[in-house]
This record gives sequence, C-alpha cells and structure tokens, in this order.
Amino acid sequence: MSSKLTQIEDFTQLFISDTPLIDTRAPIEFDQSAFPHTSSLPLMSDKERELVGTCYKNKGQVKAIELGHELVEGETKQARLNAWLKFIKNNPNGALYCFRGGLRSQITQEWIYKASGVNYPRIKGGYKALRRFLIDETNRIMDKVTPVVIGGQTGCGKTLLLDKIKQQIDLEGLANHRGSAFGNTTTVQPTQINFENTLAIELIKKQQHSYLVFEDEGSNVGMVHIPQCVQDKTSEAELILLEANVEQRLKVSMDAYVINMQQDFVAQDAKNGFDNFTNYWLKSLEKIQRRLGLERYKILLKLLNSALSKYKEQGDAEGFHSVVEKLLVDYYDPMYDYQIQKKMDRVIFKGNAKEVLSYLNDRSIV
Repeated sequence: MSSKLTQIEDFTQLFISDTPLIDTRAPIEFDQSAFPHTSSLPLMSDKERELVGTCYKNKGQVKAIELGHELVEGETKQARLNAWLKFIKNNPNGALYCFRGGLRSQITQEWIYKASGVNYPRIKGGYKALRRFLIDETNRIMDKVTPVVIGGQTGCGKTLLLDKIKQQIDLEGLANHRGSAFGNTTTVQPTQINFENTLAIELIKKQQHSYLVFEDEGSNVGMVHIPQCVQDKTSEAELILLEANVEQRLKVSMDAYVINMQQDFVAQDAKNGFDNFTNYWLKSLEKIQRRLGLERYKILLKLLNSALSKYKEQGDAEGFHSVVEKLLVDYYDPMYDYQIQKKMDRVIFKGNAKEVLSYLNDRSIV
C-alpha cells in the first residue's frame, strides 16, 4: 500500500510554507535535532526503539519488525494513532517523516490511512534528506547573495536596527543569544543542528533578495557555531557602522540587559525570578573577570551588588547605570576599537540609525 500513498519531494515549498510536520522518530532523536513547526509524535518510545534496534542487530530485519508490532499494539497503538489523527485534523496540509523515510514513516502513514482514509503525505528520504537539503541550500544561497554587515559599538542598537529591515538575517535571534558574555537569555539556546536548520530556512525564505543584511559577528553566537560559508562571505562583506553616543547606548543596554531581562526572569518564574536575574548578572560578570583584571572586577562587583540590592528592595534600576556605563566604556569599547581597526578597509558608510536606514533604502536593501 505504501507505494500508492503520497510522498513529498518539494522541500523548498515545504519550508517556505511553514508546513506542520509529524516527527515519528523516537523522542531522543527529536530532542537532538528537529525542524520548526514540527511535533514529536513517535511511532516508538526510546525504550521500544532500543529493543527493536538490538533485535535487528542480533536477529535481522524481519524479527525486528515483528517485535516492533508486538510492542506497539492494542491500547498503545490506538493512543499513538489518536495523537496522529488529532494532529491531522488540526493540520490537514501537513506531512510526516522518520529518519530516512523508511519503515517508521511508512507504517505510520499506512495506519493513518487504514484508520481514517486520509492519505497524509510523508517526506521522501525523511529527516536525513531534509537535513541534507538545508545544508546544501545554505551553501548555495550564501554563494548567490551579497551580504552587507552592520557593525558598531556594544549597545548602539544593531539588533533594533535589524528589526526595521526586511532583507536581514538575525543570527543572534536565531541563536537566542546576544553574542557577548552577557548574551544569555532566560531560555536555552537551540542545539547546533537546530540553529543551522532555522538559519537555512530563513535563507530559503529570503533568497529572492540580491542583498541580505547581517550583524557583525564572530565565529560563534554563544554556544552555537556560525556555518563556515556564512562566516566566509560576511567576513569579506561591505561594512556599515552604526553610530550612537554613550547616553543612547546606555539606554539601549539598560533596556536589554536590565529592565527587560528582569521582567523576563520574573515572568518565567515569579517566585525565583529576581534571584535568577541576580545569578545571571553575577555569572556574566564573572565570565570576564580575567579580562577585567582583579581590581576592576572587584569595583564592578561592589557596584553590581549595590545595584541589585536597590533594584530588589526599591524596584529602582538606577544603580545599574554606573555598572553598565563602565562595562561599555572601559571594557567593550577598547575591544571594539581594536577589532574595528582590522576592518576599516571594508567600511562603506557610517551614521546613526536614521541615516543608515536611509542609505540602505537608497540602495534598495531594506
């Protein structure tokens, strides 16, 4: 029957349309890597998969399939079938996949058809084919498009500027990290593979543009690595420097790293939110202790503890101003000045946010 049921081969449209997907692999496989708009509705649990895999190695495919059917039958089978049918009812234009587009997705597709008459399509080649496609597309699209890079001092508002540009790829947003020692958010970063997958999908959706704007990044954003083809193209790209004075940078940084962070931590955990916010700041400062030097670290730590106490007791974040300003001017600016000198031959424009947007608009890059 499986030969008569639909298979999807147009992966581009699949991702452009944000097609809802059923991942029939085991939960442990899903946790390691998956795709956006995908739900984990496995054919087998981790334990069942392990047992079937052992049987396959020792007794061959036929016995392994027999064992699989024994493990997933009766109420267990019905419960999983009910979950698939509920998903299909809510997402009639979706699809399903397993690792290689083999037995697990075929069996799932056949059970769905027998139970409901719905010919719910499966991905030809499964997860492996989708993953290979996204890797190849990242390389192909980066080879085709012309990147333009936005640089500037810490806190100048590069991310805020990117948000106003349609033709952009927000690497920090995809990585769920702001790209510095203080860059963690209240939620964990994606796995390396999931970051690469979402980046590839963003490139696919925006590949019609001749130019794409990126923020100036290193080789990593937090714990995830930027694909080499992206690094290679952006490291040679035209560079636009976003300029802002210390007062403007202080406001942007206070909003991002103090006010909004504190609110996010409390929203996530009302009881322990402020303690988690405190730990975020103390651990982030500790990360740069060696570069700061012991004396500067002690001064900043004292200021930070005072700011945290005032914020907790009085709801007043004003004490953070001196901490953030010292970090910007005394720590981040010297590093920026050193790094930017190596890139000055690539700089094509400097200006504030309004001027940069106007320049990009004149070049039809917004």
